[in-house]
Amino acid sequence: MSTSLRTSTLRAPSTAAAVAYAGAVTAESTTAVVATAAALSEAADFVRDAVADSKRIVVLKQASEIASFVAASKGEAVNIVVPSSALVEVIPALRSFAREKTAVAIHVPVGSAGQLSEVLAVRDSGCALIRSADSPQSAVRFAVASALVSQKIGLPVIHCFQQAIAPEAVDVEAYEAVSDQQAIGDYLQQTDSEKASATETAHREFAAALALFGSQESPVSYVGAADATLVYATFGAAVADAMSGSSDPVGVVQISLLRPLSTAAVTAALPETASHVVALEQVTRQPTAWGPLLFDLAAVLSSAEWTGRPRPVILDAVTAAPLALFDSAKLGLVTAHSRTFTSPAHFDPAATAGIAGFVEADTEAVAPELELEQQRERVERIPYGRMLQELFRERLSVANGAESATIWGDSTQSQTSPEFGFGRLAAFEKERAQLAQDVGAALRAVGEPLSAELHQALAAWLDGREDPAVATPAAAQRIGELLAAEMGDSPRLAALHQRREAFCRRASWLVGADAWAYDVGSSGVHHVIASGLNIKMLVLDTTPHPFAAQRGAARKKDVGLYAMHYGAAYVASVAVYASYTQTLQALSEADAFPGPAVVVAYLPHSAGVFGATDSPIEVLQQSKQAVDAGAWPLYRWDPRNDDAKRFQLDSERLARTVEAFLARENALAAVGSAAPEFGGDVAASAERTAGARLAARARGDVDRLVGGLDGPPLLVLFASDGGNAEEAARRIARQARRRGMVARCVGMESADVDELAFERTVVISVSTAGQGEIPTAGREFLRALLAASANLNETSFAVFGLGDSHYWPRAEDALFYNKPARDIDRRLAELGARRIVELGLGDDQDADGWEAGFSAFEQQLWAALNVGEALVDAGADDGEEAKRTDEENKIISNFLRGTISQALADDSTGAVGEWDAKLLKFHGTYMQDDRDLRGERVARGVEKAFSFMIRVRLPGGVATPAQWMAMDRLASEYGNETMKITTRQTFQLHGVLKRNLRETMRGINRALMDTLAACGDVNRNVVASANPQQPHLHAEVARLADDISSHLLPSTAAYHEIWLDDKLVAGGATQSSTVADSEPLYGAAYLPRKFKVAIAIPPENDVDVVAYDLGLIAILDDAQRIVGYNVMVGGGMGMTHNNTKTYPRLASCLGFVAAEHAVAVSEAVMLVQRDHGDRSNRKHARLKYTVDDHGLPWWREQVAERLGFALEPARPFAFTRNGDRFGWVRAAPGLNNYTIFVQNGRIANTPGFALKDALAAVAAVHTGAFRLTCNGNLIVADVPDADVPAVSALLADLRLDNLDFSALRLHSMACAALPTCGLAMAEAERYLPHLIDRIDSILDAAGLRNDAIVLRMTGCPNGCARPYNAEIAFVGKAPGAYNLYLGGSHAGDRLNKLFRETLTEDQILEVLEPIIKRYALERLDAEHFGDFVIRAGIIKATREGLDFHDQ
Repeated sequence: MSTSLRTSTLRAPSTAAAVAYAGAVTAESTTAVVATAAALSEAADFVRDAVADSKRIVVLKQASEIASFVAASKGEAVNIVVPSSALVEVIPALRSFAREKTAVAIHVPVGSAGQLSEVLAVRDSGCALIRSADSPQSAVRFAVASALVSQKIGLPVIHCFQQAIAPEAVDVEAYEAVSDQQAIGDYLQQTDSEKASATETAHREFAAALALFGSQESPVSYVGAADATLVYATFGAAVADAMSGSSDPVGVVQISLLRPLSTAAVTAALPETASHVVALEQVTRQPTAWGPLLFDLAAVLSSAEWTGRPRPVILDAVTAAPLALFDSAKLGLVTAHSRTFTSPAHFDPAATAGIAGFVEADTEAVAPELELEQQRERVERIPYGRMLQELFRERLSVANGAESATIWGDSTQSQTSPEFGFGRLAAFEKERAQLAQDVGAALRAVGEPLSAELHQALAAWLDGREDPAVATPAAAQRIGELLAAEMGDSPRLAALHQRREAFCRRASWLVGADAWAYDVGSSGVHHVIASGLNIKMLVLDTTPHPFAAQRGAARKKDVGLYAMHYGAAYVASVAVYASYTQTLQALSEADAFPGPAVVVAYLPHSAGVFGATDSPIEVLQQSKQAVDAGAWPLYRWDPRNDDAKRFQLDSERLARTVEAFLARENALAAVGSAAPEFGGDVAASAERTAGARLAARARGDVDRLVGGLDGPPLLVLFASDGGNAEEAARRIARQARRRGMVARCVGMESADVDELAFERTVVISVSTAGQGEIPTAGREFLRALLAASANLNETSFAVFGLGDSHYWPRAEDALFYNKPARDIDRRLAELGARRIVELGLGDDQDADGWEAGFSAFEQQLWAALNVGEALVDAGADDGEEAKRTDEENKIISNFLRGTISQALADDSTGAVGEWDAKLLKFHGTYMQDDRDLRGERVARGVEKAFSFMIRVRLPGGVATPAQWMAMDRLASEYGNETMKITTRQTFQLHGVLKRNLRETMRGINRALMDTLAACGDVNRNVVASANPQQPHLHAEVARLADDISSHLLPSTAAYHEIWLDDKLVAGGATQSSTVADSEPLYGAAYLPRKFKVAIAIPPENDVDVVAYDLGLIAILDDAQRIVGYNVMVGGGMGMTHNNTKTYPRLASCLGFVAAEHAVAVSEAVMLVQRDHGDRSNRKHARLKYTVDDHGLPWWREQVAERLGFALEPARPFAFTRNGDRFGWVRAAPGLNNYTIFVQNGRIANTPGFALKDALAAVAAVHTGAFRLTCNGNLIVADVPDADVPAVSALLADLRLDNLDFSALRLHSMACAALPTCGLAMAEAERYLPHLIDRIDSILDAAGLRNDAIVLRMTGCPNGCARPYNAEIAFVGKAPGAYNLYLGGSHAGDRLNKLFRETLTEDQILEVLEPIIKRYALERLDAEHFGDFVIRAGIIKATREGLDFHDQ
């Protein structure tokens, strides 16, 4: 073993150089220096010269090489000197070092508060974090100690030290304190027989290592008065000198070892006399004003070690100023100011002490000149830029400024103009052309023979230099190495070596935005297209949709069309938020094209800019609307192809008008108009709208004529949000016909305000959506009505509104109640129409809901119209089908057939009828429409963008890789290119068009799965624990889930007739449609409502077992075998806002049943609900209400009667959590599971992360199974031990091993909500990630990033994401407004309760932040958030559904 430091005099050029040297000669460590800054390059040169064995010194060019460098060291002790700016980049490597207990010491120089903040940003990476004092001597001592501790106990250490490059060299010899190599050897070999925690061990080892120097430094130390009443706490910084001579009882706790923090050591250091503790922190750029040290101190003061001692006032003094500037006078000012506080507070001590000049400049300011790497980093911030980086990685070269003081680039500034970037790239391409000539000459030169390897490498490059797969960065590096080895004195080879970077075929891109499209002829764009060089342009259009008309000189030109007319460039038009796959294909094709390429990309934003705070939902919605309307066509144009394949249209809107589109000189200007002319469907729809208006008027004339002969006419209009307004309208129309009137009933979307003047009598039924808004179908009608100037003197009217007077509880929000009805009623009167009766209002708060107000309104209406009593029987045919009940629909459906087959064959519409839509649910599919497009499509006079969601029946959530690949293919071929892992542990596809439904169902069936009973009033998918702590039991509960699902499956042959045509069905069985149908279990009416079953194995409650109609909780014996199940009944999440008759409920225990009777008890419970559930009121039809209506004793009797025996008393069990276990866990002897976090269960390719493709790549090689979890995550299951390294490497390469999220995010979940769910009142899945970003900032500031809190969000109160047993829940009430619920348990066995209503995002954060801070400061040991808010009296504990609405 070498000595610790040389004894000869060495003069290091900087502290960093001295630290690197100390690490290199300590305990034979291998040392690396990441030389990305001049000071570190100088340090690297010094160490290589100073250390005898220079091979142990490695210079790394970038931080990304750290992981591979450590891996190559093969277990040897490693020291690395790295700049602070690189730490965040290597967080995954740091976490890996911590997990694997790698002996690595990372030394980080810091010279400012910003750099120290970068170090503190990785404080929770799992590595030890220590800071030396400000002197170079301390830095070297701590460097050696860090290396020794890391090597001895396998603890990776991050050591930060003050970097000061002195005018004179640093004398390394002066730092030497340990020359006895035996002392180091003894330290490394010394063992401690005492059992201690990891924190205590680290604290002890650092203290022992520092003691080798005879130093008084320690991990935690105290200096000051023994009876100090005010104590400062610092991270490694010494301020003791500033207190010298002070008579004020003040002290300072210097915490050098921040991670792991020893609570006992800090507690021992703090005097009991302290009334104020001040965290004195030199940091900046914090997400909140509170610094990180404050929350560590708060944890100490809340710990068991502090119990019984007086609790001091804790303050946070955060500053960017060096603490060395605080002399005794300035520190005295800070001390006096601190004593004035009587409660926790924060302030800037530099401002208090009068120290100026330490407010950091805006780190987002754009430099006037940007280096190439900076350009690339900035481009990566935009979605398309991230895709470029993902596709081309190290090949990517972005040549012009991607940002400026405006948006992407100001073309008046040279560094951001197309000309500037084009000049860069053109020079590089010309250099490559010359390089090709020189390589050819070198290959032909007889006088300078090349080695066979070099000759072969150069020849291969010359032949494939334009092929990205051949001219790779690795190939370029290899050619450079070969040239370096052979060039000698050869000028020819030396010249090739000098240009070695040009051997790589770069992905050369110019990135710009709107300004480039105003004058393509002289902006530099023309030069790019005309050059013929291998240069690609990405031009972003940020114009919000709908586009405004543009006229005059400033009119925007279409760069894509201009390039197509030129004829020699590849051209594409893309919108990543409308089609990720098409964008990916276009960028790849553009790169592969041997010449210039232009990709015009849509990235809308209402303000004309796009930044980190902008709403991705707004961008998504506008992108979809522009593409759907034909305003932004998606296409690819490759001049190399023949005429038939040259132009590929990727969006459906313009499929019939390609020639017209291509013929236009200025398409973007055309699409920029308010009424685009070139979309065939758009034009056709305009014609249809005009024709429909004339036809409607003609029909009205006929109706009025007939009315004059047969009875008075009546027009009934409706705009309905949930169906009730439509039902009211149709009821009025039916009653009018029975009274001899000629009544027409139509939706507002089909009505024309201009035609109201020709109507004699109009009755309007309208509901209220959101915050006093009219339903989408009525928006255009109301907008036209408010703007109308018609004379309606000849028209009589009546308006009935449906709303909820308590939906917006604040007094100032009362105006939202039935606002659409009030607005319509007022405006019709203003236009001269005569009011028949006063405005009628239906209130959901009435005992009979809206029906109470409607009954009174209807009586008044008929009396005012003086049309007498009904002339025909209520059951007579009056020209319109009476409203059918769901129960009737099931009974007359012929065992779920209805007219589904006829509806599928009808290609005149993308929809099916109301009653077939209800029956389709039993077949596993819901009809939906894209609500992002609904309003605009209604305004254009075209039907909604209908599509279908398909849900698979997948008991236990277990699928094979082949089944995963099949679902992936179907999602791409027939869906919207995404899949969702549902909260019911199965696959869900969205966006399937009606014409593709049958083929998609067959594709699922060919993969040996089906969708029967995945939805509807039947037993749905049976879920089971996916990753129990008793892994040997998984197969048993998965098998039970399948048994229950199969036993309770409907018997109808309709599924096979409609979808499979008697072909092979799941599992290899066949079923003939010729068999007479019956439903032995269900009967013709099936169940009153859906029936859900879950199976859980304590202590894991990953399925939320008590949230289901039936829950089976496994009871284990001492041998960890399942002996039976506790039977839980009556769980359910759904409710209705402000309707206290509806509520969520957790299941109650009926008793215990032996394992062999689990299927039988499932049937018995379901049959009790079949026979006694409420079939008259679907809001009261779930099993939970049947339990509360009849009570548990009655239920036990009914179940026992059907079983033939009584259930035994329940047996004890306990749940500890309801989340998933992420990362690797042991599954069985020789097998392992890896759980991947999938945010909100959505499997999609997004800019920067192609998750769908990544999981398909795993499925392609995986030999085990996949398990879907009820939290929306995915388990790669049954991986053999021998395959774990390869699978780990694959997951890492695909970025699927990224678990570096906050614990809150890992325990979060949201339903699909908008845009597909028809019930959603607000966003959920698309919005929750953004909200968590903001809540994470609060958690980080509170030191709670790694504390699991269950958070869930739904877009409506129906509870699909199980919000009502979460610790924090947000339930949508209107766009951008949510009810906040608190107090659920971490294990999922307690309900939460409403805490605040109708909160916006800022209000949510305002309400949550103080509660989270209190939790951080006041929680008990291991106390979960949900338990804390109850103990603290913030919310009441709620266990019974009947108590849910009590406050």
